Amino acid sequence: HRHVLMQYQQYSASVIIYAHYQQKHTKPKEFLMDILSRLHALPLSRFHFRLLGLIGLGWLFDAMDTGMVSFVLVTLASEWQLDAQQSGWIVSVGFIGMALGAVLSGWAADRFGRRNVFAATMVLYGAATGLCALAPNLPFLLICRFWVGFGLGGQLPVAVSLVSEYAPPRLRGRFIVLLESFWGLGWLAAALVSYYLIPHYGWRSAFFAGAVPLFYAFAVWKRLPESVAYLLAANRLDEAHTLLCRLESQAGLTPAATAIAPSAPAKTRNRLIELWQAPFARRTLMLWLIWFGIVFSYYGIFTWLPKLLAEQGFVVVKTFRYVLVMILAQLPGYFAAAVLVEIIGRKATLAGFLGACALCAYCFGHSTSTNGIMLWGSLMSFFNLGAWGVLYTYTPELYPVRCRAFGAGWAGAIGRIGGIIAPLVVAGMSGSSAGFARIFVMFALVLAAVVVVIVVLGEETKGRTLEEISAG
Repeated sequence: HRHVLMQYQQYSASVIIYAHYQQKHTKPKEFLMDILSRLHALPLSRFHFRLLGLIGLGWLFDAMDTGMVSFVLVTLASEWQLDAQQSGWIVSVGFIGMALGAVLSGWAADRFGRRNVFAATMVLYGAATGLCALAPNLPFLLICRFWVGFGLGGQLPVAVSLVSEYAPPRLRGRFIVLLESFWGLGWLAAALVSYYLIPHYGWRSAFFAGAVPLFYAFAVWKRLPESVAYLLAANRLDEAHTLLCRLESQAGLTPAATAIAPSAPAKTRNRLIELWQAPFARRTLMLWLIWFGIVFSYYGIFTWLPKLLAEQGFVVVKTFRYVLVMILAQLPGYFAAAVLVEIIGRKATLAGFLGACALCAYCFGHSTSTNGIMLWGSLMSFFNLGAWGVLYTYTPELYPVRCRAFGAGWAGAIGRIGGIIAPLVVAGMSGSSAGFARIFVMFALVLAAVVVVIVVLGEETKGRTLEEISAG
């Protein structure tokens, strides 16, 4: 009897297991949503802040490398006897690299994973920055700056996609703005390095300092987790489940005993065409216009700021001090945006900050005193960088996981076109006190136009999950 009973029990267990297997195989979407709902339900924990710190430090290095050029240009142009157009190309060639890097790394991150591409871009721009310090002439420097830009442009959409996919929905905007605040810290680091190194050791020392990310990349690759949302999209369900169970255990939750089921193969899509189909076409148009305008104004203003102030009669050392104060004003701008983005929403905060920045840019261009320069320059930094934090929150929210990094990368790439044009435009307009005022009137008009785009085409995403938003 015991033998017959054991045979029956084994048969019954087999039937139950098979039924459960069949159920899971016929409902892959429910399984995927179960994984995502568990991910969204994770409480805010040390993991989220560690993730923010790891990626934020890479973001800081990115900003430090970008900001270093504006300080190097003053000394480099004098030593190599470069004219304004040659100096402008040192900046613009980096933006050409950024545009290509943003598109290709966004595609690579959606295909090969966020973590791998994030670390690879850091290695690339760290090594290329170190080579800039060894540049014997302008052509060599331009080649190196292209690859620096390629790595820098490639890192940003990948980083923001990874943080967006892990941040709790109710705090996602705040987390991305806090991530963007590392940009202000990076510019602060660039100003301090340039202030203390360039006058004593020359412009090459600043580029050597910018090669530090090369040594940080491996640590990031080892400690940074892959995105759960990416693993699901890549049909790596067992890895997603295992990783999520570990995160649930670390947060003090009991991991769900969810069986692993394969999902249906994803349709092959032309992702660029998909960005211009419903419901994404309106969003893509809006983002491309916003990114072009904000990158044009930001890099046109801040890349040339030390040189523009020097042309107004300030010596280089004093210029560094003035710019340092303006950079410090960026940090409270980020923190204000981090609060407002979850209270009044993405659309209102972004439009409000850019509108205020337009007013400050106009007043800055018409300031004739040191106090006026400092006041309006600091407020311009406050509102401009706060707006950047909101834009980095807004962009990845508007696309689904299958093309999130790709869509964010294309938006960034279009923005870099503005970054390519702006230094050349400013170079052509600079050289006189009247030119100084005209430059900032131009930036005020560009920013005002961007505000109109946001008001007309923008949609609110505050408090919604990424899956709800991407569904249209």
